[in-house]
Amino acid sequence: MEVIAKRAAIAALVVLGVLALAVALWKLRLILALFFLALIVAAAMRPGVESLRRRGVPRAAGVALHYVGFGLLVAAFLWVVVPRALDQVDAAVSSVPETRASLGEQARASTGLKHDVLLGMQRRLQDLPTARDLPAAELTRTVAEVFLGIFFVLASAAYWIWERDRAQRLLCSLLPRRHAQTARDTWELIDLKLGAYVRGQALLIVLVGVMLSTAFWAIGLPYWLLVGAFAGIVEIVPVIGPLAAGAVAVGIGLGESWEVAVAAGTAVLLVRLVEDYVVIPRVLGDAVGLTPLVVLLSVTATGVLFGGFAIILAIPLAAVAATLVDVIVRDKDPAQEDVPTVLFPAKDAEAS
Repeated sequence: MEVIAKRAAIAALVVLGVLALAVALWKLRLILALFFLALIVAAAMRPGVESLRRRGVPRAAGVALHYVGFGLLVAAFLWVVVPRALDQVDAAVSSVPETRASLGEQARASTGLKHDVLLGMQRRLQDLPTARDLPAAELTRTVAEVFLGIFFVLASAAYWIWERDRAQRLLCSLLPRRHAQTARDTWELIDLKLGAYVRGQALLIVLVGVMLSTAFWAIGLPYWLLVGAFAGIVEIVPVIGPLAAGAVAVGIGLGESWEVAVAAGTAVLLVRLVEDYVVIPRVLGDAVGLTPLVVLLSVTATGVLFGGFAIILAIPLAAVAATLVDVIVRDKDPAQEDVPTVLFPAKDAEAS
């Protein structure tokens, strides 16, 4: 009886410890999500940093160059695109009723689909908070939290560039020797997949935004730059993003004419076909090795469990899980798996 009581006590302590750890991780889910995002950013930068290091550039300078380059790209985008986009925003806003009362008057004066849409907009406007409901202190705190999150991700990514090899050695030292090399190869494969995925997605965002903006301008779609930029940005959200972009383009086209709507939908469809059958096989290839059904389930489950922000992490999380299942359950050799290549050859990605 004494032995049974001791085992029951130990089992109870283990269960309580697991539950306490699960609760703690759930409470820290935002920090963990930001840290995982930092690991993804580091995986995308590491091949470039290591390539510069072999040419005599220190890692710190290499990381700084990557951040400066990204900042210059953002500045160029703001300088070239934003002024014209603001003009289109002003044109779009000028045609929208400024008050809820005027929106209601338009709804009562209209019929059919327009009547239903305006009434729906009026109901949504009535539910929106007013300026008095959003005090300056709360807005300031929200902005500060966003900037703090960005700083945390960028700083953690930079530090992980230096600490990654040490963490890898620590993990391998805790495992039996016969599993250490497999763990190291699995780590490398996951890192390569995440880096290739991020670099490929960045290229896709730029290509889709440019191609659709050009197509929308050619067919005379109103607010072509705004819609094209939106289509490029939502590429970061798998499955749902392209559908939303197509719906927005067709909806705006219907405000002009059915011919423009059809042309906008056709442009989105053609760009999507080119992306799926030409660009993605050449740019991303089989970077994450996930089927469309797994991607859809991952995005949906991640959004339900962790909120909208975590959707951008759905595919990286699924890629990590799929790689671990392949190695642990299906007994695949990670060293024999194909190394994805996007912008940098595999030897640059594997160098340390």
